[in-house]
Amino acid sequence: MSRTPSPNTGRPYGVQRVARVWEVARSSVYAAWRRATGPNPVPQKRGPKRGIVPDGELLERIRAVLDASPWFGEGHRKVWAKLRFEGLRTSKPRVLRLMREANLLAPQRAGRCLGPAVHDGTILTEVPDEMWGTDLTTTLTLEEGVASVFVAIDHCTAECVGIHAAKRATRFEALEPIRQGVVERYGRYAEGVCLGLSVRHDHGSQYVSDTFQDELRFLGIFSSPSFVRAPEGNGCAERFIRTLKEQVLWVKTFRTVEELREALLAFKRQYNEAWMLERHGYRTPSQARAAFAPRPAVTPSPVLAYA
Repeated sequence: MSRTPSPNTGRPYGVQRVARVWEVARSSVYAAWRRATGPNPVPQKRGPKRGIVPDGELLERIRAVLDASPWFGEGHRKVWAKLRFEGLRTSKPRVLRLMREANLLAPQRAGRCLGPAVHDGTILTEVPDEMWGTDLTTTLTLEEGVASVFVAIDHCTAECVGIHAAKRATRFEALEPIRQGVVERYGRYAEGVCLGLSVRHDHGSQYVSDTFQDELRFLGIFSSPSFVRAPEGNGCAERFIRTLKEQVLWVKTFRTVEELREALLAFKRQYNEAWMLERHGYRTPSQARAAFAPRPAVTPSPVLAYA
């Protein structure tokens, strides 16, 4: 129509006049011309096209990351972070899609509705050694049967400050991870040396016993029990136990409790040095602690020393 000559002037009407009469944008007219006269372009995702790695090559890099990892069931977020550390930039959804298509994702249990939350605050602290969480779980040994595993976790850095295995789940064994953490973090085991530290625990008989509570008071530790039937209040220890089960207790077998105890201590070192945490910017617990200034030494007050 725009090329049709006017009977009065003999000149074409032009795109501008035709578009005005038809009440359409000239860009729409030009776009229709391109679709009618040229090949249809293949739709592509917007954004920079330089440096894109094909899916096949990226999948091979993902498999290499999983093969090199010392952990079982690495998720797509940590795989994405490790690829970035290696200089390969891509998106989390793309890594998730490729891992899902290649059946590389760890199986997950379906969530359940918990109803209204009793604990609606936060249990994370701003600095290390302000609150530790402790809890226990059990596992089987080939020669000695059921064994109890006790842990202690820092709520700020998610470090494992203590871990212990014993045949019986007594109040004395429950204190062992706390003792390990006190000696390692404070340099000595003395009265009032842990002033300013709280320990989060549940209402298990080991933790509410006089022996356990008296030991905390001796060290200057404030006892912080979680809400009844609200495990999220002790979520740091609970989450570490899940990792411990997935990486050690569910995938390895042990003959004796002593063999289990040695394996737990080795896992503690490996976890603190190599386990990546998303909330710390994919840094390890040891790297997260290194970002804080050294904790000043605490001198017990005369009241605590001579009470």
